[in-house]
Amino acid sequence: LFLEGENGLAIVTLADIFERLKQYDRALDVYDLVSARSPLHANAQIQSGLILEAMGRSDDALKQLQGIVSEQPRDIEALTALGNLQRARKDYGESAKTYSRVIDQLSAPGRGDWTLFYFRGISHERSKQWPLAEADFKKALELYPDQPLVLNYLGYSWVDQNVNLDEGLRLLRRAVQLRPDDGYIIDSLGWAHYRMGRFEEALRELERAIELKPGDPVINDHLGDVYWRVGRKLEAYFQWNHARDLKPEPEDLERILKKIESGLEDEPKPASAEAEARKNGG
Repeated sequence: LFLEGENGLAIVTLADIFERLKQYDRALDVYDLVSARSPLHANAQIQSGLILEAMGRSDDALKQLQGIVSEQPRDIEALTALGNLQRARKDYGESAKTYSRVIDQLSAPGRGDWTLFYFRGISHERSKQWPLAEADFKKALELYPDQPLVLNYLGYSWVDQNVNLDEGLRLLRRAVQLRPDDGYIIDSLGWAHYRMGRFEEALRELERAIELKPGDPVINDHLGDVYWRVGRKLEAYFQWNHARDLKPEPEDLERILKKIESGLEDEPKPASAEAEARKNGG
């Protein structure tokens, strides 16, 4: 840079080094050096927005990315970054719209585009639009068969809704095969067994999951439920209290507190794929 002060590649590389060192203020200052004439200018501005988010300056990050998108409404990288930020802020309705703006520009989605459908699917699912979410997850798997994150999300969602249980269990088993050390995916498989009334199998998987992710409130909550069903009620209360202290989502916290107060209701009837087929018309 001493020899060539406007060398965009050198500027971006130096800023990236500061970013990796978590020297965010210095990284922002360096990214600002990229000339508006440089083809790397938009990229530098996007990275600046992501750094602002990492610094906890979410409103500034959102304003930065929205400004880029306003100036370049068809910039796929900027739109994707904005969608990711909106999703992180739990603004799921807006993130779904932003991902749609990217997807609408794809003439023929390829394998590398699976994340767009996956993230839009998450946004739809979190905003209570399950049919749209399910379609996006299926499209992501069409583009990238055996993608473990998608297998897990779709399989878990089916199981949690008590629909397509056998197929959901198959997806989850495949996801675990692909990522045998992923506590979240193993938790999903354990929860599938639980929803199907297979408590001993659920216990085995969930105890495995808790070893891998001991600080996750959802896994602790799930393990508490299984302990209760197999008659280990003191351990169930311990897990629920631990889940409560791990700052779960508000709606999860409400359920956990009820269980701490009065335990679980009578043992549910195991769900079955046959029953679900009848419920859904075959």
